[in-house]
Amino acid sequence: MLYYVLQAISALACAMPRSLCDFLGRVLGNFAWLVVPSKRKKMAVGQVKMCLGVDEAEAVRIAKASTVRFGPMLFEVLRFPVIKKHAADYVRIEGLEKLQQSLSDGQGAILATAHTDNWELFGGALAMAGIPLVGVAMKQKNSAADRFINEYRTMIGMHITYKTGVREMFAMLQKGWVIGLIMDQDTNRHDGVVLNFFGRPTNCTPGAASMARFRNVPIIPAFMHQDERGGHTLVVHDPIYVDNTGDKREDIRRTTQVINDVIEAHVRKYPEEWFWLHDRWKSVREDFSESDYRHYE
Repeated sequence: MLYYVLQAISALACAMPRSLCDFLGRVLGNFAWLVVPSKRKKMAVGQVKMCLGVDEAEAVRIAKASTVRFGPMLFEVLRFPVIKKHAADYVRIEGLEKLQQSLSDGQGAILATAHTDNWELFGGALAMAGIPLVGVAMKQKNSAADRFINEYRTMIGMHITYKTGVREMFAMLQKGWVIGLIMDQDTNRHDGVVLNFFGRPTNCTPGAASMARFRNVPIIPAFMHQDERGGHTLVVHDPIYVDNTGDKREDIRRTTQVINDVIEAHVRKYPEEWFWLHDRWKSVREDFSESDYRHYE
């Protein structure tokens, strides 16, 4: 039933003017901020203060803006059937030639990004621009919601695989596809590597560097942000290459740190667009001194 409800809501959103959808999205986002549990709000505000060194009022403003944007983001996903026909009106891409050049030898590449702006539209914009992109997704707990979002992802050109589909990722990479990885969420300590992020020990996922080193392909950082047109600008950065010194662990650590530095720089530039509600330091707080996370509580 939920699947058909989502389809109906999408049809309605596609029939409405873009400006009305943007307005309704902001209304929905502001309501979402009101119902976020106080403990989660406090955590998000604490992370903003800790990372950016701002005062309480500014931290609340940034955390709230980060949450409110989920409303317009949802409406944009619902409007994928419309956006597919008018992609250039929604997303402007800078540096696409860097990604195209990296793919020219047919060996594929790793795309490293973060939970910033509308990451669902981010992947779709590159796919609609002709990039053979594999979106690596987390399976939704609700099967109807999972079916809906994956159909809409594939509608705008992405190939979707789940995080557990590592063998498929390597197979697609060998065929010249780009593997899109979101690199800014906490992972379990067994799979992660502790590096520096915003000056604090942070558990980071080494997947991009590990895959790139194994297949000898470049890592392309890319991020999207809201622009003055009321749309989005997607910026593709210069490729990062993983050294192969013989010390696999250190090669992966060093490259993952470089990726984290690029992510941090983007978040500092567009702090309102990052996913501050995610508990980024959950798995490491107890292992380090309180001074490392003094603004967290």
